Amino acid sequence: MRVIAQDPSELTQHALRRARQAVRCLPFRRSFYRLLDESAQSSKELANRPDWRVNTTQRLGSGDTETLLIWLIQLGVLRREVDGQGLTERVRITPLGRDVLADWPEEIPAAGLLSRVMHWCRRRRPRW
Repeated sequence: MRVIAQDPSELTQHALRRARQAVRCLPFRRSFYRLLDESAQSSKELANRPDWRVNTTQRLGSGDTETLLIWLIQLGVLRREVDGQGLTERVRITPLGRDVLADWPEEIPAAGLLSRVMHWCRRRRPRW
């Protein structure tokens, strides 16, 4: 078996492309990510916000929100907040997430059909 080492910058670019695609395909608006950049939030807190239309394109329950937050954590856009007891249920933006969102200071453009299909496949078959 032959192992081929990849250039770290190539891996970073791949991670950025995957994260950008996901952010464009998910129902979260730019204000959602600004909120997480200002303060850590849990899926329950996010789902129960009365201003949900400002942060998402559709109403999400706490379970759906948690599923999407976990996907963003797996992509490196978000991370769990840590307190004195360990990991919490609250999430924050990562440096990679800030890099992804830097491209869209106002609103995140919607992804096209091909991007949405590719994103769907990546979420269901991550190694595909």
